[in-house]
Amino acid sequence: MDRIKVLWVDDEVEMLKPHFLFLEERGYDLTPCTNGQDALDLIIEKLFDVILLDENMPGLTGLETLVEIKNFNSEIPVVLITKNEEEYLMEEAIGKKIADYLIKPVNPKQILLTIKKILDNKRLITEKTASAYQQEFRNLGSQLNDVQNIEEWMDAYRKLVYWELALEQLEDAGMHEILTLQKSEANALFSKFVEKNYLSWLQQPDKAPMLSHSILRKKVFPNLSETQPTFFILIDNLRYDQWKIIAPLVNEYFRLEEEELYVSILPTATQYARNAIFSGMLPNEMEKRFPKLWKNDEDEGGKNLHEEEFLIDHLQRARKDIKSSYHKITTNEQGKDLAENVHHLFKNNLNVIVYNFVDMLSHARTEMDMIKELAPDESAYRSLTYSWFEHSPLLEIIKRIAQKNARLVITTDHGTIRVKTPSKVIGDRSVNSNLRYKQGKNLNYVAKDVFEIKNPADAFLPKVNMSQTYIFAKNDTYFVYQNNYNHFANFFANTFQHGGISLEEMLIPYVSYTSKV
Repeated sequence: MDRIKVLWVDDEVEMLKPHFLFLEERGYDLTPCTNGQDALDLIIEKLFDVILLDENMPGLTGLETLVEIKNFNSEIPVVLITKNEEEYLMEEAIGKKIADYLIKPVNPKQILLTIKKILDNKRLITEKTASAYQQEFRNLGSQLNDVQNIEEWMDAYRKLVYWELALEQLEDAGMHEILTLQKSEANALFSKFVEKNYLSWLQQPDKAPMLSHSILRKKVFPNLSETQPTFFILIDNLRYDQWKIIAPLVNEYFRLEEEELYVSILPTATQYARNAIFSGMLPNEMEKRFPKLWKNDEDEGGKNLHEEEFLIDHLQRARKDIKSSYHKITTNEQGKDLAENVHHLFKNNLNVIVYNFVDMLSHARTEMDMIKELAPDESAYRSLTYSWFEHSPLLEIIKRIAQKNARLVITTDHGTIRVKTPSKVIGDRSVNSNLRYKQGKNLNYVAKDVFEIKNPADAFLPKVNMSQTYIFAKNDTYFVYQNNYNHFANFFANTFQHGGISLEEMLIPYVSYTSKV
């Protein structure tokens, strides 16, 4: 292994010989230098792994030398060493992107720890993270087998997402594979749990977790205020892991009130789950109350064209005589326009913004080879979500909301899962095209792969004909018709789909904030 090369720049370098000996004995290659100009000449001639730079030197000062070093190579880590403890100097040095800051006198062990922290940081984090997950693996396995209620499932899912995000920083394929297997096991157990409990949640609402149709009534409406507007932002198809990576961007501007998970209804599809959010009703209740607005799967036309009407009706039923607005953003231009005009919305008590980008990203990844290449796996899919959000009009909207006294709620209607296992299904032409749930008559399927609801009314789902049933895919299964089975099994493999039962689709974030102003 190559020795680590250190350039130490100090006009009193002769006094640092004990430090040099200490570091050289531990495998470091030290190059002394007495002034800034000679240091600049040296870094042109030779590669260094780290530079230790005295702040107070004759000629070029440490800060002046730092600027020149960064102009030549911004990636070289520089540690500034100084006697000056003035805050302005520290701030200036940090602004020039130093790797660390040490106050004289420094001892050899300080220097060693600083270099290790800078250069060995990734290796140490990798080793500690892998070791910590290995210890947690058994605990998580035991927890998954002993889960008794939905709250414990939410806790287990949070832990799985935590480790997924932690391990993706590591270049350890073995650890990734172990976690993937553990997530698959978790989803298999979760599917059994949902099969056992879902219908009772709907039929005994007092014993149910927070579900799609109750989120506004229980969480948003009670907090509406005459003096503080609420902005309710629903990002379609946003998974919990995706939320966790974009959350720091929002946290910069708002004070977090609460972050929790709630349960999407089945099917975990926009037509059902999002309409349920805004109407405060389950699907067959919507069908009865809005016979002209509700559309079943086989009906032609858009299935989410009347969310504003549902919302207004919901507010009226809840006796909320308030000013409200509703905006659905499906293009970048619409987002920019809303960002420019968001100041007009502060006169309203409730402002609903539906943002469709993540859902469109999920579908585009299925249909477009370029998006598949940009997001070949879970980690890349999250990264693409982060990149979009960081540069999106939505973040600009959030920043502008933060400038006023306002309450912010961010949530979603359902998540999505990367499907891997095809399952044959046979039905007539009336069967819907969704890969994670089917509804129709005379369905033939592999029983172990599905949660079947023979009587739609039990799940508060519309019943189009007498023999209609619903089936929901479990774990990472996706439905493929018998015709051209191999072609479509390959085409849809590893695509992100929703509509069925999985932790990723059903356990979704609800987050509330208040402005810092």
